[in-house]
Amino acid sequence: MSAALIDGKAFAEGLRQKIAKFADEFEAKAGRKAGLAVVLVGEDPASQVYVRSKGKATTAAGMNSFEYKMPADASEADLIAKVEELNADPAVDGILVQLPLPKGLDEQAVISTIDPDKDVDGFHIINAGRLSVGQKGFVPCTPLGCLMLLKDRLGDLSGKDAVVIGRSNIVGKPMAQLLTDANATVTIAHSRTANLPEVVKRADIVVAAVGRPEMVKGDWIKPGATVIDVGINRVDGEDGKTKLVGDVDFDSAREVAGAITPVPGGVGPMTIAVLLRNALVSAYRRENIALDEDAL
Repeated sequence: MSAALIDGKAFAEGLRQKIAKFADEFEAKAGRKAGLAVVLVGEDPASQVYVRSKGKATTAAGMNSFEYKMPADASEADLIAKVEELNADPAVDGILVQLPLPKGLDEQAVISTIDPDKDVDGFHIINAGRLSVGQKGFVPCTPLGCLMLLKDRLGDLSGKDAVVIGRSNIVGKPMAQLLTDANATVTIAHSRTANLPEVVKRADIVVAAVGRPEMVKGDWIKPGATVIDVGINRVDGEDGKTKLVGDVDFDSAREVAGAITPVPGGVGPMTIAVLLRNALVSAYRRENIALDEDAL
């Protein structure tokens, strides 16, 4: 039997509808809309598309979208000054600096300038520290979206054996921490892990975030396991056109897994939806308005 498809697009749409409802309630209680600011430096086409998508999604959710475009030759000092201006703006609840930045700009220096309580991307070292010790902060959007999909599919994750393939600060490490906090038993693996197929094959949950097209094969997967494929890789197709594939060989894995996310349409749609969720949570926190954050 083929694995069930985990429809991230449908889940993200449901999440956006809840966000819009809570955004309306926030506006009624606070007398203003929640606000998300995005700063784009340079002319990277993919970043431009992503920023436009974020702006449309923010507005559709009933929140204010503030977009700031800076030239590719903007100085680091000018960019940091813009971030500090947004830190001080009471209408802005969330700040996102679109990555990657042009060469010559220090991403960590810029990220560390963002007020951690407005860091809705969850990249600030203070938020990474809060996650590691179980304090309330902001978690990177992609791993939090993965956790939502897993809990929706499996319910309680206690006692599940989980393998996260990838150790990035953006996905792998926070994903492992979230799964640990959910009482799963977690292994962080990567491209240099010895006997990687055997490590993966014992897992009830596999999260692939290694950035290598179709690296994880079907015979690596434990029968019935739940597979979350974070990878988005553009490769050449048989017809000469490029296509998107994940880090998992979908066709072979689907024949073994119990459930699997497709690429595209799995994890991808969750990222912007969780970004909106984090921005709204920030707004509620900043205005000291009660919110059941688990409802989002």
